[in-house]
Amino acid sequence: MNILAFETSTEFCSVALLTGGDIRHAEQHAGNQHSELILSMVSDLLLESGISLQQLNGIAFGEGPGSFTGLRIACGVAQGLAFALNIPVVGVSTLKALAAQTESTRVVVALDARMGEIYYAAYEKIADQDWQTVNAPTLCAPRNAPNLIGNDWVGCGSGFDVFSNELSERYLNHIQETRGGLFPRAKEIVQLALPILKCGKGIHPSAAVPSYIRNKVALKENER
Repeated sequence: MNILAFETSTEFCSVALLTGGDIRHAEQHAGNQHSELILSMVSDLLLESGISLQQLNGIAFGEGPGSFTGLRIACGVAQGLAFALNIPVVGVSTLKALAAQTESTRVVVALDARMGEIYYAAYEKIADQDWQTVNAPTLCAPRNAPNLIGNDWVGCGSGFDVFSNELSERYLNHIQETRGGLFPRAKEIVQLALPILKCGKGIHPSAAVPSYIRNKVALKENER
């Protein structure tokens, strides 16, 4: 299968292309320029791989949680291309993509959600690219992160960079290691999307939506 994937939920812009069993990927620190960069990155990757858009079998995108604007960009580009090509799309959790990046078995993911909160989830790997959700994605303060059972968890994501003290205290007897500096990437998005598209469970572009989790992006003046 030929699958194109985007990930724009953080300050990084990431694109990946799976052709056969090979994955090519590219990423840039985009700041707030994702919309200016993403299509040229796609064109470069297709050119390097020697395939055209018409040869794609599906498109995957990081559905969130993450930056509201970033999520809309990835979803919108995926929808636009998939509509034009008449191919299915797959939204993949940015938190699950981060878990897959660690290549560990039990992973706690925390992304900095601003406003003193984190986007959080916990996963356990049960087979190759097959993850069981232990704690579902949620928005919470680091001190209120859900309980864990066991002492062999790996922590990752910008939440552990920003709230290292709070999360270390919360999971003192559960996390054996934290991986700093990781961000969701299209490389893992495309890997997680492959089995979904292979078994025909991709969705129509019109049904693709971001997973925001948070319903607002800023505190009102009386909440600050």
